[in-house]
Amino acid sequence: MDLKCIKTIKCDQGAIRSVRFNVDGEYCLTCGSDKKIKLWNPYKDLCLKSYAGHGDCVMDVCGSCDSSELASGGADKSVVLWDVSDGRVKRRLRQHAATVNCVKYNEDSSVVVSGSNDNTVCCWDTRSRSNNPIQVLKEAKDSITKVLVIEHQILTSSLDCFLRTYDIRMGNIDADFIGKPISCISSTQDNMCTLVSCTDNTLKLMDRHKGELLNEYTGHTVNDYFIENCIFHNDTLIISGSTCGNLWFWDFVSSNVLGKFKPMDISYTQSINSISTHPSKKIIVTSCASCISLWSE
Repeated sequence: MDLKCIKTIKCDQGAIRSVRFNVDGEYCLTCGSDKKIKLWNPYKDLCLKSYAGHGDCVMDVCGSCDSSELASGGADKSVVLWDVSDGRVKRRLRQHAATVNCVKYNEDSSVVVSGSNDNTVCCWDTRSRSNNPIQVLKEAKDSITKVLVIEHQILTSSLDCFLRTYDIRMGNIDADFIGKPISCISSTQDNMCTLVSCTDNTLKLMDRHKGELLNEYTGHTVNDYFIENCIFHNDTLIISGSTCGNLWFWDFVSSNVLGKFKPMDISYTQSINSISTHPSKKIIVTSCASCISLWSE
């Protein structure tokens, strides 16, 4: 296992809820309990800009395909679109009735998809002047924990134990019952499989088209926390955070544990809750308490 923690950065944002690389992996974004978003050059330990405008904890943030715009969601029930260069709020979108847990752009950043504790998923047209969603997905019976946008499909995970796939072009929905509340999902690079984190401390690899269980990864603890996972670099490694402060690694095919490591300069036990992978290099960034850590070969 040749991936090591090479740097830890204290963000001074309270508890970090999410950390995300931008589209080319040159910068990353953090959002936290101080109601702010920060733009970082993590390789130089440099904070480039702060964005303030949410009325409560910011839960998730993502950058657009050209890195000119940010979308964020927070405990103030709003989705906010930001101009990256001057830091101003471009639009504030209010439809959700509870905390917005996750936000995601589609491929050309013309639509933002948000998921909330109000059990709904909203789709917002970023190029329209309307502040109403163009579509609201209401099939879930419990909180939405994660959304993925893959071409013309929207994947959602919920605490009601269902992994749902919406085909926007065809108007279809496929719902796979996983059996346990789902805290996070991520996709393989070929988009053939979905990795599902469940509150029973398991990771399940699901076939996207058949809904079959292909593999299972165990050993870590997530309990009822929103602990993120990822499938790393050419679909060879499964990675997950944990409540005990270790970053866990499994072999994709054999499901054997390859290692578990703590971030450097963090001596106390805190959950590693958010993970983001570099789009082209063997680099990941994770968040733990008020810090982010950079991992590389």
